[in-house]
Amino acid sequence: MALRSSLTAVQVDNVTFPPTAKPPASDKTFFLAGAGVRGLQIDDKFVKFTAIAIYLQDNAVPSLSVKWSGKTPQELTESDDFFRDIVTGPFEKFMQVTMILPLTGQQYSEKVSENCVAIWKHLGIYTDREATAIDKFVSVFRDQNFPPHSSILFTVLPQGSLVVCL
Repeated sequence: MALRSSLTAVQVDNVTFPPTAKPPASDKTFFLAGAGVRGLQIDDKFVKFTAIAIYLQDNAVPSLSVKWSGKTPQELTESDDFFRDIVTGPFEKFMQVTMILPLTGQQYSEKVSENCVAIWKHLGIYTDREATAIDKFVSVFRDQNFPPHSSILFTVLPQGSLVVCL
């Protein structure tokens, strides 16, 4: 399946994500599946810290369509199972996290870790293996600093391995 030429770039705050991206050290081109911001509610204001784009490998569409064909956009966006199938699907995913505000690696990794642990505990899948993965994740970012417009690139391989490019 070829990438569709109708894909367009998406702007999130002052960050523009192109319609396609090629992860570092990959010969594959991925299509932009979605983008948005992450932040925190601080006092009475939502403060945006990062803009994030998710890119999927072409074979994601036929893989997902087996189960999800014929569903409306509303049904898909309201389905936790649909998003779980994207995350766990047998295709590569590529994410670009671009800083809107400056963050230290410790700030970034601790918040990501906190969110992951909360989700895993809620799903009942948090084990020593996940705890070890979180420790490794935090250690990768420990001495990093991310000024505005800097990016972290992640590739998730089909078997679930995470590759981080700083």
